[in-house]
Amino acid sequence: MPRPVFAAAALAVGLLLVPAAARAAEPTGTWLTQNGDARVRIAPCGKNICGTIVWLKEPIDPQTGRPHLDDKNPDPSRRTRKIIGLRIFAMAPNGEGGWSGPIYNSDDGRTYAGKVLVRGPAQIEVAGCAGALCGSETWSRVGR
Repeated sequence: MPRPVFAAAALAVGLLLVPAAARAAEPTGTWLTQNGDARVRIAPCGKNICGTIVWLKEPIDPQTGRPHLDDKNPDPSRRTRKIIGLRIFAMAPNGEGGWSGPIYNSDDGRTYAGKVLVRGPAQIEVAGCAGALCGSETWSRVGR
């Protein structure tokens, strides 16, 4: 009869480790976008997570010779903001093991319904939807 006791003990230990594993699955850190043109730092901001662009592959706009600006923003007062340093999302836990909230795309100046899901220690999936049209990409960890 020692085997069932061992199995029950192993199960109990496994259940105790679940919260630690869930904490390890938080997406905090610095992530390289799927096409490699930007890095986004994800950090806690209150109970949420916030994503901020911290690096661009091409930080200088070849047309102006200056840092890239948020020039496609529909709000004219925001079009002079630099892309590096721009917060593109603040998402709340969604109860499904991920985070949800609006995500801003400076490429087109639009804000989408977004989600972040951890896919492993070195990958997250970032998704955005405009109505029924959705898209996602996988970002790779480049730093903590």
